[in-house]
Amino acid sequence: MIADTGSSSTATRERRTELDAMRALVVVGLVFFHASLVFDSRDDFYVKNAETTDITFIIAALCVIWAMPLLFLIAGLGAWHSLRRRGPGGFAVERLARLGVPLLFALVTMLPVPQWLRLRADPGYHESYLEFLPKFFAVRPDPGDFPFLVEGAYFETGHLWFVVLLLTFSLVLAPLVRWVPRGWALRSRERLVAFSQPRGAILLLGLPIAAICAIAGLEEAFGGWDRWAYLVFFLYGFLLVTDPVFRAAMRRNRRIAAVVGALLMVVGVPGFIIAGDAPGADAFTDLTPLAVGMRTLYGLAGWCWLVAILGALDRPRPAPAPAGPPNGLPAHVPAHVPAYLAAAVLPLYILHQPIVVAVAFFVVGWQAPILVEYVVIVALSLVLTVAVYDVLVRRTRVTRFLFGMREPTRR
Repeated sequence: MIADTGSSSTATRERRTELDAMRALVVVGLVFFHASLVFDSRDDFYVKNAETTDITFIIAALCVIWAMPLLFLIAGLGAWHSLRRRGPGGFAVERLARLGVPLLFALVTMLPVPQWLRLRADPGYHESYLEFLPKFFAVRPDPGDFPFLVEGAYFETGHLWFVVLLLTFSLVLAPLVRWVPRGWALRSRERLVAFSQPRGAILLLGLPIAAICAIAGLEEAFGGWDRWAYLVFFLYGFLLVTDPVFRAAMRRNRRIAAVVGALLMVVGVPGFIIAGDAPGADAFTDLTPLAVGMRTLYGLAGWCWLVAILGALDRPRPAPAPAGPPNGLPAHVPAHVPAYLAAAVLPLYILHQPIVVAVAFFVVGWQAPILVEYVVIVALSLVLTVAVYDVLVRRTRVTRFLFGMREPTRR
């Protein structure tokens, strides 16, 4: 089995609390991001303010370049540890329970809400939510859009495209782990780790990502990345980030990765805007030299930023003193906070967008400046999302199961 052992170095097994914190930061940041789309002049969000701005596009570009790729990379790392514990069969069952069940539950109970509110924004639309539901679920097969196998006039997986892709990647990975010869897999991993050791060489692992972005294009509906680029991030997390030698290479190259990533963005963001501003142009998919070049820089920049972020966060920790905080946490951080955040990430992700859209639906009618409306949407959405999670989700066995949460470990 591929995941039974590491490379020549022993893979680390400690809980990387800094990655739990980054996952939580990204999910909380998505509230700020999706609230900004209400005011974005380019994006067709569910609810739109009458007054919009272009500045949100530039701010969003600085976030999407690393945020969702980081979630997929951390998910790949988690898959490696889960496969070691459970084996391929147990891993597949666990993924179906922790991703498939929440996906189906949210699809039935929450995902129709943003689409209905989009329609309700039209003063001439008067259907009730119950009248709209049959239209949402009127679907037909769409095998050409794998893994999104059905489509409809109103049907969508919404922000849970992340869960669909992650579940797909996991279910494809499980049989591969069983079928791929273990020796071949380990040698391939060792070669990749060795390739990354010379100074700056680790940045070249961004070339497959850049090639996908350049040739296949970018998908705005999937966080500004092609779905198969996310697969590369997931596999890098699974194969490489668990290796201590590779982690050391990320630490050594964190500064050069940050500089290169910043330079690529300085060139890429203006170039991307120029490539998309011509009449009929689409920088996400066009095969013009400028569009292809900018997408290449985008893919490379995304990998550079991940190397910089993970290399900066991954600091060797001395063994904590018996009376000190666990897992190398700062003394002012209560010990239960990391566990609370780690368990909350998926439920908060599932809950946040319907809540943001619902709050925005009632706020955009105000006669107030954009900044005031934005702050109100963000503040109310954060409070409601955390409150719904804390009061209605995490406290009962049934709701925990429906939102993909593990049962607390008994001590």
